[in-house]
Amino acid sequence: MEHSTCFHCGLDASSSRIVYDNKSFCCNGCKTVYDIFSANNLTCYYDLQQAPGATPKEVEGKYNFLENEKIVERLLEFNDENIQIITLYIPHIHCSSCIWILENLNKLQASVGSSIVNFGKKTVRISYNPNKLSLKELVKLLSSIGYEPFISLDDYSVGKKNIDRSLIYKLGVSGFAFGNIMFLSFPEYFQVSGFWIEKYAPLFRWLMFSFSLPVIFYCAQDYFISAYKGLKSKILNIDVPIALGASVLFLRSTFEIIFNIGTGFFDSLSGLIFFLLLGKFFQQKTYNFLSFERDYKSYFPIGITKISSEGQETSIQVYDIKKGDRLLIRNEELIPVDCILIKGKARIDYSFVTGESDPVSKQSGDKLFAGGKQLEGSIEVDVLKTVEQSYLTQLWSNDVFNTNKEDRFTSITNAISKQFTIIILSIAFIATAYWMYVDSSKALNVFTAVLIIACPCAIALAAPFTFGNLLRIFGKLKFYAKNASVIEQLATINTIIFDKTGTITANKETTIEYNGIHLSNEEERLLKSTLRNSNHPLSRSLYALLKENDIIALEDYQEHIGSGIEAKHKQHTIKVGSAPFVGLQAENVSLNTAVHISSNNTYKGKFTFYNSYRKGLSKLFNQLKKNYDLVILSGDNAGEKENLTKLLPAKTKLFFNQKPEDKLEYIKHHQSSGAKVLMIGDGLNDAGALAQSDVGIAISENVNVFSPACDVILDASKFNQLYAFIKASKSAVKIIKWSFVLSFIYNSIGLYFAITGQLAPVIAAILMPLSSISIVVFTTVTTNILGKKLK
Repeated sequence: MEHSTCFHCGLDASSSRIVYDNKSFCCNGCKTVYDIFSANNLTCYYDLQQAPGATPKEVEGKYNFLENEKIVERLLEFNDENIQIITLYIPHIHCSSCIWILENLNKLQASVGSSIVNFGKKTVRISYNPNKLSLKELVKLLSSIGYEPFISLDDYSVGKKNIDRSLIYKLGVSGFAFGNIMFLSFPEYFQVSGFWIEKYAPLFRWLMFSFSLPVIFYCAQDYFISAYKGLKSKILNIDVPIALGASVLFLRSTFEIIFNIGTGFFDSLSGLIFFLLLGKFFQQKTYNFLSFERDYKSYFPIGITKISSEGQETSIQVYDIKKGDRLLIRNEELIPVDCILIKGKARIDYSFVTGESDPVSKQSGDKLFAGGKQLEGSIEVDVLKTVEQSYLTQLWSNDVFNTNKEDRFTSITNAISKQFTIIILSIAFIATAYWMYVDSSKALNVFTAVLIIACPCAIALAAPFTFGNLLRIFGKLKFYAKNASVIEQLATINTIIFDKTGTITANKETTIEYNGIHLSNEEERLLKSTLRNSNHPLSRSLYALLKENDIIALEDYQEHIGSGIEAKHKQHTIKVGSAPFVGLQAENVSLNTAVHISSNNTYKGKFTFYNSYRKGLSKLFNQLKKNYDLVILSGDNAGEKENLTKLLPAKTKLFFNQKPEDKLEYIKHHQSSGAKVLMIGDGLNDAGALAQSDVGIAISENVNVFSPACDVILDASKFNQLYAFIKASKSAVKIIKWSFVLSFIYNSIGLYFAITGQLAPVIAAILMPLSSISIVVFTTVTTNILGKKLK
C-alpha cells in the first residue's frame, strides 16, 4: 500500500483512502476543515507551515453543558446584549499558522467580531454576537478546525496552568545526543590506534550519525521553520544563519560518513544545537520572571469611592475592594469590578473592553462589567467580584487602542540590526570562498563558525531585557508605563507640555473662597449632588469643601468638557463651570481661577480657587529647561500667569483659555515641525492631547480615571521625580547601545578567529549562548543599579 500523509494534519492517511481535490486526508474531519478553508479563501493557511492542523475529534454532544446559562455566565469575561467575550485556552497553538487562522475566525464565522491570540499563554480572546452564535457553536467551530479548547468547570484557570515543555524536551534530547557523540568521538580525538578501534570505527561513526538525526530533525526544527518562514516573507531573520550553519554541518558530516572519509562534525552539530537551546531556555526563564513581575506587582494607583453602611464616602485602593461593598462611580470613571447597579442612571461605554464605542443604558438590578466607563452622572453599585489588577492591565494594553504612535517610531533594535544578517552572510561566503582557494579543508569550519559566532541574538536580547526590567522598576516606584516601547519613546522626547489644573496644582491643598449671593439650602443640596457626579479636579475640591447634605437624585445631568456641568432636580436647574457657560458677561470676569454658579438661569456667584502648586515644581522645571522646550497649556484664564511667571523658568511658554481641541492642534502643529512631544495631563479633558502626543502621561491622585489614550499613569506623589524617570529612560537607551558595543567587540574578535580558521564550530556554539547570557546579565545589573538611583 502506498504511504501518504494527511494534507491538513500530517498524520498517516494510507488506510483512510480519503482523497479530495487531489489531496489525501486521514479522516473526514480534516477533509471538512480543508473544504471550509477553500470555501472561505483561506487556503494560504497551508503556506505558513506544512500540515499544521490537528485531527478534529468527535465533539457532537461533548459540549452540551455549554447550553447551561449558569455555566456560560461563569466562563464569560464580558456579557452584554449584543456582545460576549471569552478567553479560551487552546493547547494546540504552536506556530504562526495557528495564530493566523485563529485571528481570522471572522472570515469563517461572520458573528465573530474579533479574536486576539496570546501565543505565550496559548489563549485566544474572542468577542462574538450571542444573538447569532452561541458559545457552544463557537467551541464546536474551533474544534472542527483542529483547535479544541480546554475548558475546566471546577477551576477555569487550571487550563491556563499547562506549561509548554517542548523546549525542555529538546534540550534533554540534544544534551543526551551531544554527550554520547562526544564519547564516541574520543578515539578519533586522541588518534588511538589498534585492531578493535579500527574494526569498530565505522560502527561508531554510524552511531554518531544516528544520534544526530533527532538533533537535526527534532531539536533544531524551530530554527529551520523560522528561517523558512522568514525567507518566504523575504525577511532575513536571525535564524537564517543558524539553520544554514546546521544544514552545512549535517550534510558535510553525512557525506564523510557515507564515503568513509572521516567522522564529520556531528559533535559540533549536536553541541551547537544544545548550547543554542540552553541559551534560549535561559532567556525564556528570565523573561518569564520579568513578565511575572510586571503582571502581578505593578498595581495602578487607582482609587475608588466606597460608601459605608452609614453613608460615609471614603477613597480606597481598587485592590482593597471586597465582595458586597457599595461603590460610588462618578461621571467618566472606570468600573473596576463586576457589580450590580443599585442606584442612578447608568450609561456605560464598554469601548475599553470591546472596542465598540456605542454606549449602553442599564437599569437598576442590571449587571455591569469591569472596564466600562460611566458617562452620565454618578451611580451606586454593589460589588460581585474582587478586582483582578492584571485584568485592568490587559484592558489598558488592549490592541483595540493601538494608535499610530508605533508607526511614527522606529525601535533602536530594528534600526541597528536591520542589515546585520546580510553583512554576516556576506562575510561568511567571502571567507569561505577565500579558504576554498587557499585550504579547502578549513572552508567548512570557517563558514559554520562565522555563522554561529556572529549570530545577532545578543542584539535581539538587549532591548527587551533592559526595558522589561526597567518597566518593573518603574512600576514599583509608581510610574506605570503601558509597555516597554513607551520607555524607549520617552527617551526621544524634546518638548514637554503640561496641563495646569490637577497636573501642576495640588488639589488637596487648594484654598477656596465664595463671592456672591447666598445659596439656599435647596440650592446647596443641588450643587453638592451635582458636584458629586463629576470627576474634574475643581469639582472634587469644591465637593469636599461644601458641608454635609443629603444627596438628592438628579433627573438630568450633563457634563460639557472644557466648559462645565448642568443638572436638574424637579423644577430647579443649576449650572456650574466657566463664566461664559453660566451666562456671565466677559467684563465681569476676574482673572483668578473660579467656578461660577447659576441657579434657574440666574447668576449666583463664584468660588475662587487659590492654587497651591505641587511641591518641587520650580526645581523640576529648572531641571527640565536645559534639555526640553517647556509649555503650559491651561483651560483656565490667565489669573495665575503672574504667579507662574515667577515660579517657572523664563523660557516656559504659557497659554491660557485653551479648549481640549486647541491643545490637540497645538501638539499636532509642533509634531509636524519635528517635535517629539510628551503631554502631561489629568486624563479627563486631555484625552485627545494625550493620544496625539508621542508619549502621554496621566497624573493620578486617588482618582479612578485613566484613559486608553495615555501611555503612562504617574502617581501624583511622584510628580517631582518626573525628570528622574525621563533621565532613567535615556540611560536605558545608553545601556542598550553599550550592549551593542560589547556585542560588536565580541563579534569582531570571534569573527577574526573564525575567518582565520582558528575557531571550531563547537567552541563557537559554546561562546554564542555565553555572549547572550552576558548581555542579559549586563542589562539586568545595570538597570537594577539605575533603579536604586531612582529610589
